[in-house]
Amino acid sequence: MKSRSESLIRLKKFQVDEKRRQLTQIEMMIADFERMAAELDQQIEIEQQKTGISDVAHFAYSTFAKAAIARRDNLLASANDMKGNLEAAQDALAEAVEDLKKVELLDQREHGREVAAEAKAEQSEYDEIGRLRHTRR
Repeated sequence: MKSRSESLIRLKKFQVDEKRRQLTQIEMMIADFERMAAELDQQIEIEQQKTGISDVAHFAYSTFAKAAIARRDNLLASANDMKGNLEAAQDALAEAVEDLKKVELLDQREHGREVAAEAKAEQSEYDEIGRLRHTRR
């Protein structure tokens, strides 16, 4: 029985670790997307200063700046999509931690029952020894 509960606890810990890893990856992806978008913002600003045209609707607006704006917008949209995934990953991690705690609590209860049963058996032995000593007198 002990090896079964230990295996289950080990499995639940692995699942928690996996959920944490996934959560970290999503957080890193969001940070990367936002960092790249900020870099594109800087490049767009530099290009606009270089050309002297900041109106995107202007006929002579830089095609490089237009492409950078499109890339930046795509990155920000991807970051926003990943934020939805982040919430789902946080929920999955919370659920996995809750499952682990339940399994650990059940294991502790089972261990407590085993200790109580051993103590009861030991007390029965002492009672029997006491009874035998009492009947000999």
